[in-house]
This record gives sequence, C-alpha cells and structure tokens, in this order.
Amino acid sequence: MIQVCAIASGSNGNCYYIGNEKEAILVDAGISRRQILKRMREMRLDIAKVKAVFISHEHSDHIKGLRVLCDMHGIDAYLTRDTLQKAHRNYHPETAQVFEAGDVLCVGPFTVHTFGKQHDAIDPTSFRVEIEGQSIGVMTDIGCACDAVKSHLAACDHVFLESNYDERLLEEGPYPYYLKQRVKSDHGHLSNRQAVELVEQLKPGKLKTLFLSHISADNNRVEIAMKAFEHLSNRYRILPTNRYAPSEVLIIGEEQLALFS
Repeated sequence: MIQVCAIASGSNGNCYYIGNEKEAILVDAGISRRQILKRMREMRLDIAKVKAVFISHEHSDHIKGLRVLCDMHGIDAYLTRDTLQKAHRNYHPETAQVFEAGDVLCVGPFTVHTFGKQHDAIDPTSFRVEIEGQSIGVMTDIGCACDAVKSHLAACDHVFLESNYDERLLEEGPYPYYLKQRVKSDHGHLSNRQAVELVEQLKPGKLKTLFLSHISADNNRVEIAMKAFEHLSNRYRILPTNRYAPSEVLIIGEEQLALFS
C-alpha cells in the first residue's frame, strides 16, 4: 500500500508526502515543522517513517521548515549544491546530501528521478518517485513544459502538477506589471490552460491521478482550475490541493485506488 498526500501546496508553503507501510519521503518542506507534524497527524501519517526530504529549489515556500525538521527528527536532506549555497543559512540542516539534476537516487524502497526545470531559481529541480511499481511525480514551479517535464510526466501514474493561475484573473488582478510578467514567463508558473494542454498531449493509459497543485490565492480559484480540467475527468481522477490544509490521502493498493480524508 502506498499513501500520497499534499501536506501543503501554494505560495505560502509546499510539502508533499509519499510513503508505504514502513517508510516515507517528503518533497519540499516549505511550512514550519510544527505545521508539517500537525497536518500529518490529521491525516494519520507518521513522521517517524520519513527518511528523507528532497528540496526542489531555494525559495522559502519550499525550504523554510527544512533545518528544524531534519535536525530534530534525524531526517536526511537532499538538494543540489547550488540550491544549498543559495538558500538562506537559517534553512541549512546540519547535514545535507548533494545531488545534480539528472541523478537517480535510491532511498530505501524509493527510486527518485531528479530532473531540471525552468523556474526563477538557481538550480530548480523536479522529482519522479518510483515505489512498488508506481511512479509519482511532483512537478510544480514550472515556467514552461520543457522536454524533461514532458518525458517524466508521461512516465507517471500519479502526479502533483502545477495549475497556478487563471490568465484572466492574473491580468485583472492586483499584482504589479513586473510581477504579472514574472508569473507568466517561461521561468514563472504554469497557467490552468498550459497545464491542461500539457496533459492533453499525453497518450492515454498510464496516468491515473492528477493533483492540481500550487493554486494561486490571488490569481486562481480551486473551482476555476477544476473546471479547466473537467473535460479530462473521464480519463483521470482529478483532485485539488490546499494551501491551508492537507489534501485527501490517496491510497494506492495492488488493485485499487482509495481516498482517506
């Protein structure tokens, strides 16, 4: 049995859980240790199972809980050398495992494929995690769908995929011009439309579950993002994530998918 959950997903913090009965990993730790533990307890997930945290990039909404979480619980941190050097020293754990984008890392039963992406960070990385015959992607903070993103998405059974902004809401919203340009640039974020187009290019058959992730509080709405994907709901299970609370836990068994909330 595999459990998958977005502990937090949004510009105020990101953290994603992937685990089986005995071990687990996190991707990103962008909320406080206290909040990570609180939300995990709400979903009956055990921090003692977590063996590693993989960090996608140095922005605080992906790394600010890393040091305290890892140092207090003896959890290994994995991030690129440039990300570690660029990150604020308050976020540095006592020890860190350094990798390069493109490396394949093995942690217990997890095989973690790392790959570069386009985002306005020093060395941004996404991840695809293989465990017990399932492949789970965490693909957020993506300015555009590069070849690496497309290739790894095509290999996923389940994915946390960015659906950050609605184009109309961004244009009419309160952000200053320079920030609107940053968000929609090739080193910013994926819009609902871009995320839909990316998924529409997939060949049917392998992908089963889409978690719509990193949904903007100012430039998007959960119902707008879900509506954009509605025509694909006959092909995929489509689930929203939440910036203020954990998502439903997706339970992946040998012959079934279930949800716990």
